[in-house]
Amino acid sequence: MLKHTSAKDLPAHLRLSEDQTTELADMFRLMSDPSRLRIILACLETPASVGDMASQLGLSASLVSHHLRLLRAGRLIQAERRGNRVFYLITDEHIRRVLSDMVDHVAESEPDLET
Repeated sequence: MLKHTSAKDLPAHLRLSEDQTTELADMFRLMSDPSRLRIILACLETPASVGDMASQLGLSASLVSHHLRLLRAGRLIQAERRGNRVFYLITDEHIRRVLSDMVDHVAESEPDLET
C-alpha cells in the first residue's frame, strides 16, 4: 500500500521553490569567483576587517569592499561593527559547515589508485 507523504516529509532539495532554487544558484555563483571565495574563507574562523583581508590576500581594500558588499547581499557573510571598525564573519552554521567540508575535501591527499 502506498503511503501518502506530505511536502514536509520530502527531502529539503525537493521542497525548494523556484525562487529558492534561484537564490541557491546565486550563492554558488558568488562563491565561484576565486577572490570572493578567498574573502569568504578569510572570515571562516574569525572575524576580519577589510584592511586585514586586503593585506592577507594581496588585494586592494576597495576590491575587498566591493566583494564584501556582494557577499553580504547574498547572505553569505555578516558585518559586525566594533567601535569605528567593521568586521566580517560567517554567522550561518550551514555556510560554515559546507565551506569547511569542501576545504577538507580539497585539502585531502589523493588516494593511491591501483591500476
